[in-house]
Amino acid sequence: MRKQSLSIAVVAMLFASCGKPGSQGQVVGDYNTNPSYRPPTPVGMVWVPAGYLRTGYSDQDVQNALDAEVRNVQVQGFYMDATEITNAEYRQFTNWVRDSIAHTQLQHFVDNEDGSQRIDWKQKINWKDADVQDQLMNLYIPAEQSGWGKKEFDNTKLVYNFSYFDYEESVKSTGKPRTDFVVKKSIGAYPDTSVWIKQFNYSNNEPIALQYNWSPTFNEYPVVGVTWFQASAFAHWRTQLWKADRENRKLYFEGNFALPSETQWEWAARGGRQLSPYPWGGPYVANQKGCYLANFKPGRGDYAADGGLYTTRADAYWANDYGLFNMSGNVAEWTSTTYTVSAYDRNFLSDMNPDINIKIKDSDPTWLRRKVVKGGSWRDPAPFLQIQNRDYEFADTAKAYIGFRNIYVRTAEAIGIAEPASGTRK
Repeated sequence: MRKQSLSIAVVAMLFASCGKPGSQGQVVGDYNTNPSYRPPTPVGMVWVPAGYLRTGYSDQDVQNALDAEVRNVQVQGFYMDATEITNAEYRQFTNWVRDSIAHTQLQHFVDNEDGSQRIDWKQKINWKDADVQDQLMNLYIPAEQSGWGKKEFDNTKLVYNFSYFDYEESVKSTGKPRTDFVVKKSIGAYPDTSVWIKQFNYSNNEPIALQYNWSPTFNEYPVVGVTWFQASAFAHWRTQLWKADRENRKLYFEGNFALPSETQWEWAARGGRQLSPYPWGGPYVANQKGCYLANFKPGRGDYAADGGLYTTRADAYWANDYGLFNMSGNVAEWTSTTYTVSAYDRNFLSDMNPDINIKIKDSDPTWLRRKVVKGGSWRDPAPFLQIQNRDYEFADTAKAYIGFRNIYVRTAEAIGIAEPASGTRK
């Protein structure tokens, strides 16, 4: 009886001690965050609300591909870059890779509480110092081999090494340790600037090839010469960059930056105009004053008639109703979706956030490396700018007319149709 009484007393004390102050023994909820907290909008992004999309061809199938059957789908909300990723933004990525390699070789580390080490980003690297260059000599091309008669940084050494947890594969398997689903990647980060020459035979494109990626003149122009793998690596780096900053300041973080799926891209490009062929509506590619509304190949090939011989600024022309620039024209854009002819088959895909994203392996055949690109580019005629038009490129291929932009999903906002309370318009 004493033991039983003691047990009852202990249980009573435990219940009394764990009650929330002021709850009066009622279920009032356990909130692990401040209910008034509003996460910030990612810089350079605008809000694309959830909605109902009628996908597929609403006009002529210009390639007669028969690969976009009309169907109705639901799309979650997300943030999307207002413009294509620019040279300046991508250069931040390649400079980070360069500096991380240099810091590692120079042993610029600080100790963590658990005994591990991390890069000390507070230390500065004087790239002009002769001693520093000697310590980093493996990152340079010697003067006698550069072709210019002076030592030059070797951009092929800019390799981004990263790893991620494959959640999708982990839920398909049971009984395996979580470490079995950690995927490691090494991706060369620097754009292929030679695309301006290799893809245009008998054309004097050497000046733009030598300047496009680094010259301040092209800072706000869309980055090109990046493969699908490089675009995906950029999204991973961007996620880790923001996550590290928010965790360092003990702030909540959720979501990842990523390439949009084909459906997400199409929904965003339409800007709420269900059956319009172009982001601005249509059916014409010029306004009433005769001004072209995008950067493409007008008429029979007067490239400069729209204001741009090659690419133009990423924020040129008018944005669509969601605030997104150049969803058609300027550069075509990588998506996360694997290209298959049956991608729109209503018996094959879900009608809720549909997507086909086959993970590419080294042993995969060439046809499995096809990724959907959307929007058309500066070198395409007007029909290829239509939102519903589908095209593809191989994931390990870089072109002078393909760039990309990112999306960012926060689940609580994504499943609603209202704009987030924090506001996202710019």
